[in-house]
Amino acid sequence: MGINKESDISASLQIGPTSLGMVRLYVETETMELPLDFDPEEAEEIAEELCAAAARAREIGAGSGGQKKKSRPPHRDGSKRRKGSSN
Repeated sequence: MGINKESDISASLQIGPTSLGMVRLYVETETMELPLDFDPEEAEEIAEELCAAAARAREIGAGSGGQKKKSRPPHRDGSKRRKGSSN
């Protein structure tokens, strides 16, 4: 699957520090759990990449005639939370 290919897979994303001083991105779908740990410097680089991608996506969206954003399904627990903590 490429980065620009749409998918019907629904996933929950939690982001938080671990007890070992790492930053964890925790992705969960109905069939899998994927904990991804990064040292703080790597996490900051990822954050910068996310911000740059968001800025570019806004530019692309503005050029598409102001199409409406797709609504996201709620998390499995019904919340709309995107950030969480992890032990």
